[in-house]
Amino acid sequence: MPVVTNKSSPSGLNRGLITISVILASFLQALDQTIANVALPHMGGELSATQEQISWVLTSYIVAAAIMIPLSGWLADRYGRKKVLVLSVVVFTASSALCGVAQSLVQIVLFRFLQGLAGAALVPQSQAVLLDINPPERHARAMAVWVLAVVVGPAVGPVLGGWLTENYSWRWVFFINVPFGILSVLGLLSSMRESATRRETFDFFGFATLSLAIGALQIMLDRGQLQDWFSSTEICVEAALAAVAFYLFMVHTLTARNSFVSPGLFRDRNFDVGCVAIFTFGVVLFATLALVPPLLQELMGYPVITTGWVTAPRGVGTLVATLMVGRLSSWIGARLLIGVGIAVTAVSTWQMCGFSPLMDDRLVIWSGFIQGVGIGLAYVPLTTVCFATLAPQFRSGGTSMFNLLRNIGSSIGISVVQALLTRNTQIMHSRLAEHITLYGGQLRPAAPYTFSTPQGLAALNASVTRQAEMIAYNNDFKLLLVLTLAILPLVLLLNPPRAGVGSAPPLME
Repeated sequence: MPVVTNKSSPSGLNRGLITISVILASFLQALDQTIANVALPHMGGELSATQEQISWVLTSYIVAAAIMIPLSGWLADRYGRKKVLVLSVVVFTASSALCGVAQSLVQIVLFRFLQGLAGAALVPQSQAVLLDINPPERHARAMAVWVLAVVVGPAVGPVLGGWLTENYSWRWVFFINVPFGILSVLGLLSSMRESATRRETFDFFGFATLSLAIGALQIMLDRGQLQDWFSSTEICVEAALAAVAFYLFMVHTLTARNSFVSPGLFRDRNFDVGCVAIFTFGVVLFATLALVPPLLQELMGYPVITTGWVTAPRGVGTLVATLMVGRLSSWIGARLLIGVGIAVTAVSTWQMCGFSPLMDDRLVIWSGFIQGVGIGLAYVPLTTVCFATLAPQFRSGGTSMFNLLRNIGSSIGISVVQALLTRNTQIMHSRLAEHITLYGGQLRPAAPYTFSTPQGLAALNASVTRQAEMIAYNNDFKLLLVLTLAILPLVLLLNPPRAGVGSAPPLME
């Protein structure tokens, strides 16, 4: 039996404090997905670890978060969202401090795994809290703030991580979470009361099979490029484990009386369409974040700080869009606004297909800004409509599944574009090189491109490699463009919200 001690809406002051606290927690978790990336070489040098070994600092976090996201919904339903959120922020903050003081590779990998377990609940349960404490007419505004934290965090992470590492130490990449985590805990304890709970039996088999499937898939995606994908026995074993575990999970879910993930969750059309769309958005959003910075730094020679400033307009575009989206959705409707946002995102991706080594930073700035606007216009109403018709008892599980699919989409997207980038660079290098001969007339025999010296041949090879890599980047952006356009027809399947559906008892004042 659900236990609800009060159904009154929080006061304006309490609602504001709860919002700030949960948004801060969401931002910290989203930030930590990428903030440690640029610090890995410094960590490896100080901890005497190879590139492959230090990569487990990222892998352990990703795998732990992916496994724990589905469980966070069950824990919130069983014990209450306040307990889950407060405990998660406390452990996340403590494990961040432990990462900062780690003295060995084993320690930092273990503490990052703990950080991933604790951080998994922050984003989905923060989303559920914002949906609960706001009436349906304010859901679009609440989701706009939430989306801003989730989208801007990964974009800011590499820049902030690079600045902290360069000016202080890689340890400050983790220490920076501590004061903000403490503020979030104090805000939650002082303003938020417990949500409704349900006594449910725990489906251990369903959780175990889903966790094994997600964990094996995440490790495969994270290590696939390093191990040359399916030419490696390790990757083949991980792929087989993921496939078998997912099959067992699906059979169990459809046949068991009480399954870990309720099939009723997927009887809502809006939620199903939203999950497919957010999976694709995860691919496009995070794959672009993974492609643009290395393109600017490695191919065009931008310093880390300059790269951060050039890519910052993406976050500005998202901010502008989220400030406008509430009023725009009331004027033109959520479905049309989602379609406009997807179309704007496609335009920006089309602009990225025209990147070249000769461009200046204006094209990067404007394409990033336009993509930020498109993501903000589509992401916010999509999140709102996705949960508008979902029954309140499915909200915790729904937000967990929604964010899990976004994370899996991002992992798949990053792995695919990186693999294609490497493969297409080699293919295009071979095709370009076969047209360059001493008598072909493509190159003048002037320095540095001379065939008679090793230095000239090296300069010529570097130029060909640069052009081949640029073509490979353009091909990746074309793939992302196709994926963006592919989800546009899904907008037609969304149903407008029905009055009285999806209004959950808010958290107590």
